[in-house]
Amino acid sequence: MHHFHRLPLLMIAALALPGCLPQTKPAAQTTGAQDYAAYCSACHGSGGMGDGELAAELAKKPANLTGLSAKNGGTFPTTRVMAQIWGYAGKKGQDVMPDFGPLLDGELVLYDGGAGTETPTPTRLVQIAEYVKGLQK
Repeated sequence: MHHFHRLPLLMIAALALPGCLPQTKPAAQTTGAQDYAAYCSACHGSGGMGDGELAAELAKKPANLTGLSAKNGGTFPTTRVMAQIWGYAGKKGQDVMPDFGPLLDGELVLYDGGAGTETPTPTRLVQIAEYVKGLQK
């Protein structure tokens, strides 16, 4: 009978225990806007016009990202944009674009870049491309 008096105390202790354990926070998720601001805006500008604070220091003027759809018959060239960001544009080492490959390691998502085929693609690459797509005029 003694044990029944301890039962409520044990239940309270068991409920309080998770609050005493160290909590681990999940890794912070970034958005396309945050990655663009951190990795692209210094050259391409906050609005994507190629007028970032470092643009004047570069040998080649950064692209105006707001007209990519207009230059492609009104369709955003998603696959080409993602290839350029990731460094698969065929100009590795010849262009001023930095290598973003290490940034894009991580979680994959199935994504159709416009070719009709869903392909495992780094989530952050999709997010940056979608952000740039939103800059179109």
